[in-house]
Amino acid sequence: MNRRRIAAALAAALVLCSACTVGPNYTRPASSVPQRFKAADGWVDATPGDALDRGSWWKRFDDAVLDDLVSRVEVSNQNVAAAVAAYAQARALVAEQRASLFPTVSLDGGATRSGSGAGGGSQASSNYRVTIGAGWEPDVWGRLRRGVQSATAGAEASAADLAAARLAAQGEVATDYFSLRQADAQLALLAQTIEGYRRSLGIARNRYDLGVVARTDVLQAESQLANAEADAVGLRLQRSQFENAIAVLIGQSPSDFSLPAADWKATVPGVPLGVPSTLLQRRPDIAAAERRVAAANEQIGIAQAAFFPSFTLTGSAGLGAARIAEIVNASSILWSLGVSAAQLLFNAGATSARVAGARAAHEEAVARYRQTVLAAFEEVENLLTATRVLEQQEALRRQAADAADLAAATVLNRYRTGLVGFTEVVVSQATALSARRALVQLMAERQNTAVALIQALGGGWEASDAPR
Repeated sequence: MNRRRIAAALAAALVLCSACTVGPNYTRPASSVPQRFKAADGWVDATPGDALDRGSWWKRFDDAVLDDLVSRVEVSNQNVAAAVAAYAQARALVAEQRASLFPTVSLDGGATRSGSGAGGGSQASSNYRVTIGAGWEPDVWGRLRRGVQSATAGAEASAADLAAARLAAQGEVATDYFSLRQADAQLALLAQTIEGYRRSLGIARNRYDLGVVARTDVLQAESQLANAEADAVGLRLQRSQFENAIAVLIGQSPSDFSLPAADWKATVPGVPLGVPSTLLQRRPDIAAAERRVAAANEQIGIAQAAFFPSFTLTGSAGLGAARIAEIVNASSILWSLGVSAAQLLFNAGATSARVAGARAAHEEAVARYRQTVLAAFEEVENLLTATRVLEQQEALRRQAADAADLAAATVLNRYRTGLVGFTEVVVSQATALSARRALVQLMAERQNTAVALIQALGGGWEASDAPR
């Protein structure tokens, strides 16, 4: 009984000691915030919060086809599926680490029969045994708890990676879709242009047949028409490539997927002049980097715990008898209870090296986190500037296209009356086509920039999206 009391006292002491935890407590690294991102009342420094809802940001572009395509990324894209599997693995690791905090229990049983001698003088005996045992390593220095916290932070980083993969796939679908619609608009523009070039070729041929102009006018018109038709063939190839890219992103075979030509909705969501830094909390890369800092911090404590002894409690109780019927008798009960301790005395500084390595890994994670935050602010700044510039450029490009169209029509009328040569017609028509194509390209660039800005802000820019 005294032994039981001693073992119980030791166990109680170990449990009390388990409140001790070695290693630094985690503190989120500080990061600088540009002044423009914290100027408004109620705005605060960015703090990773990847669990915040991003909403259906793609619906801001008011395109039902795009809505359908992006919704299919969630269940079909293989990169997202791989990230889901990685997150499941990280959660399983958390469960495994948490299980180490609890005792292990095992059940063992067996039967043996042995004998000696031979013939009529032989003797045989049986032995039956049932034993239940338990073992527990008290988390005296917090090593196991830090392992759980490290695994949990790793799982949260994996969840952020999953969000990043999903957001990237959704953004890529939107970008490829807008590029495809841009190709449709360019093809429609070229179809109109080609029809105009054919009329110009007819005019040149009529004037040549009348002997008014040289054959060079006809050759110039034919060359201009052939180049435009070649451009249309190239655009159809580009459109096919964008279509195939979208098919892969939604998990379909390109041969089984097609998007018919349709009118392009060149909608660009309105962007505020400034955005609060709290919107960056939803950026998955910031959240993942911060969670990896937390995981690295816990590894320091795990490494430092190796400086201290480890304790293990073991116990077992069993029944043994020569007959099965006697195995339930009290006299057949066997039990044991023990406490063991182990302390490493010398390993030539390996433990200190592991602690130093863990600290260095933590410093690396902190540096990567701060760099990720700075890069996020830089990206948002660039995209906000690009958004404003492109909006101004669109108005100018539209003005230039209208003027070029008017000039081309005027020059063609002057050619009909013999006031100018066909070279001027070719130049004016080429200028008009270039201006219209530049306008279409700029409209697509504005949409793609809006998608990039949404991704840079973690899924949106409205102040109502920011956490409170």
